[in-house]
Amino acid sequence: MNLAHIKYVYFLGVGGIGMSAIARYFKHIGLQIYGYDKTETALTQALVSEGMYIHYTDEPDYVANLPVDKQNTLVVLTPAIPKDHQEWEWFRKNNFNILKRAEVLGVLSEFSITIGVAGTHGKTTTSTMLAHLLSQSNVKCNAFLGGIASNYNSNLVLHPQAETLAIEQQFTVVEADEFDRSFLSLSPYYAIITSTDADHLDIYGVHSVMQESFLAYANKLRAGGTLLVKYNLDIIPKLSGQFKTYGLHQNAQIYAHNIRINEAEHIFDLKLEDKEIKDLSLGIPGLHNIENAVAASAIALMCGVSEVELRLGLSSFKGVKRRFEYRIKSQEHIFIDDYAHHPEEIKAILGSVRRMYPNQKLVVAFQPHLFSRTRDFLDEFAQSLSMADSVYLLPIYPARELPIAGINSELLLEKIQVKEKALLDKQTLVNTIVALKPSLFVCLGAGDIDTLVEPIEKGLLAK
Repeated sequence: MNLAHIKYVYFLGVGGIGMSAIARYFKHIGLQIYGYDKTETALTQALVSEGMYIHYTDEPDYVANLPVDKQNTLVVLTPAIPKDHQEWEWFRKNNFNILKRAEVLGVLSEFSITIGVAGTHGKTTTSTMLAHLLSQSNVKCNAFLGGIASNYNSNLVLHPQAETLAIEQQFTVVEADEFDRSFLSLSPYYAIITSTDADHLDIYGVHSVMQESFLAYANKLRAGGTLLVKYNLDIIPKLSGQFKTYGLHQNAQIYAHNIRINEAEHIFDLKLEDKEIKDLSLGIPGLHNIENAVAASAIALMCGVSEVELRLGLSSFKGVKRRFEYRIKSQEHIFIDDYAHHPEEIKAILGSVRRMYPNQKLVVAFQPHLFSRTRDFLDEFAQSLSMADSVYLLPIYPARELPIAGINSELLLEKIQVKEKALLDKQTLVNTIVALKPSLFVCLGAGDIDTLVEPIEKGLLAK
């Protein structure tokens, strides 16, 4: 699709993290942005402050009265919008150009050198880290991210010359989302697959079907491009094209070793196929993030980032909001907030926290995300959360789903093997954590548990 004639863009679900990145890009290049979202959030408020027009009720009459027409307007749709949405129906009936978010990313990256980062977890941090490595170097890039990069306080990173729709040979970093098979709209020149653990089984049904989707993504690689796959992923025997493996294992083709950890300071040596770079310091903690740094560093070097620029970029990387984000780091309290909503993510986060603070009692609050995910990984969630000393659960956050009979947080709580555990409502959770004043507290979940982070932080800091 040729976007050159587009003057207006209407976003159905503009407050989504991926949608808002595209909205910000279109706004940057001079288009008028309108949008709908179900609820007002800090992110939608930020978009309004940037000059976008957003409303929160499903009203066909509202869109009918906008100064738009089907010739000069693009409608961008998120998969989270229900099929009975009235505004969506109005745009369909009036023959507007409607594209899914992933299709728009495919169009935007069509003429650039696209770097797609895929995986059931790890993709947001890896893509954000890679975007930072390119942006702070002489290479530069555009990047559409699935989280708020702390270095830029945005989910959009812009090339200094990003004033037009396409710049030949410009790098574009894209978080390639497996949900709804969205990443199959991309054709990257460089690609990373960080993980293929079972997830989104409400979409795929079984793990093997989801894995086939990742294999299809790998086959979308452009001729002459490079695919990096984390060492020992179960899809590796089925990959048909050329690829390189990366990780923390010395049997990988690209790996980190000689890893030294002193609380939040993580230092490692990077072994590439043809050379070794010693004593790299990563600006964020966690062994899983060293693994992410191996992939991001390898691609950055392939794109032309120098060794000096790589060293500076890794050490200055501040991470992603709600990805191993320190909210408090003092003598009295360590408070870490993370978006983790899959058992493997929780295992990685809590494992890293245990290694960094081995002598402290670990208190965890978690909000399960989706009834189907809780059902599909009930035992795995219980096992991961049992790595803590105390666990406090919130009710399941439904997101796009209706309740499933018999699936609830009570069922998960029963299976968690710790002595101190409870199911609480939001306000009671805040009060409980503030009263406990834990020396080590981790908040986990992808629902609306993030709205409790600030109240808990203020309560712990209060004298």
